[in-house]
Amino acid sequence: MPNLPHIDVIAPNFKRRLSGVTSTVARLVPLQAQSIAITACAPEMPEDVPNVHWSRLLIMPRRGPSGPRVWHARRNVEMIAGLALRGLLGKRLKLLFTSASQRHHTGLTKALIRRMDAVIATSAKTAGYLERPATVIHHGIDTDVFAPHPDKAALRAELGLPDGPLMGCFGRIRAQKGTDVFVDAMIRVLSNHQDAAAIVMGRAVDKDQAFLEDLKSHVSAAGLTERLRFLPEVPVWDTPRFYQALDVYIAPQRWEGFGLTPLEAMACGAPAIATRVGAFEELVKDGETGTLIDPGDVDQMVAATNALLSEPQKLALWSAQARQRMIDHFQLLQEAEAIISIYRDLLRV
Repeated sequence: MPNLPHIDVIAPNFKRRLSGVTSTVARLVPLQAQSIAITACAPEMPEDVPNVHWSRLLIMPRRGPSGPRVWHARRNVEMIAGLALRGLLGKRLKLLFTSASQRHHTGLTKALIRRMDAVIATSAKTAGYLERPATVIHHGIDTDVFAPHPDKAALRAELGLPDGPLMGCFGRIRAQKGTDVFVDAMIRVLSNHQDAAAIVMGRAVDKDQAFLEDLKSHVSAAGLTERLRFLPEVPVWDTPRFYQALDVYIAPQRWEGFGLTPLEAMACGAPAIATRVGAFEELVKDGETGTLIDPGDVDQMVAATNALLSEPQKLALWSAQARQRMIDHFQLLQEAEAIISIYRDLLRV
């Protein structure tokens, strides 16, 4: 357990459910801890992630080893917590916020961002929505953890997944994420490719349960329950194996802030069919590492998937190119070092 008096940087993640922020914190903090005294503050993290319980923040020394500490928030609630620790409890904190949202912020969010000492944007598009200067730092991938599996058939058998061409869509199950578009498209694709299968992996919150049940009923009516499966959300440290099992990853979002999943999939050698939302146009090289389509367009998704499944040589080429692009341009170490540079600047102030 980290010794808070010796910690310079705290990266809170107050959401218990799996999310892009959870994945980001879980992957960055262990790497950054090799170069700077940092800890997460989260309900649950993998064992290799330095992590402290939120209650310890209340009694930590007001000063850190460098004077102030950096509080790196990624959500409104975490910005509010940082302001409370500084304003109400007198902790010496420099407040940093990472924004991934590509939309106009609410009045509350704008007010919180104005009170931050520094801001990071995860893409150039995101920076355009901020009403203050921000440093653009793209998300990166640990290409040692997210890497192709040497025996995909054996891995699928281990995970209980169908063998043969496999498509996947991971993340929250709701209309905004386009899960219904994926399901509608896969029902049509699987009718053309009898050896193929598809999986939806993620969680639907209470208000989206009816949406999920409706999707399952469509799949059942099509007689595809065994070939188009709905899998429960798994811990962030288990997700690489499911990406490794895929041949094609599909990101069907109608709206997205950044969108980490295509990066993770491409690093595992799965080309990505992704909508033109979030940062996907900056991540997927259309016609080389995947295909970009319009959000909500089932026909385009079907055509793009059929084209890859019908041309195994193209699929193999795009798989190799997707993996290489992640190695060349989206290494987690690059992201970690860029953020550490901002930490050090704040600690010197």
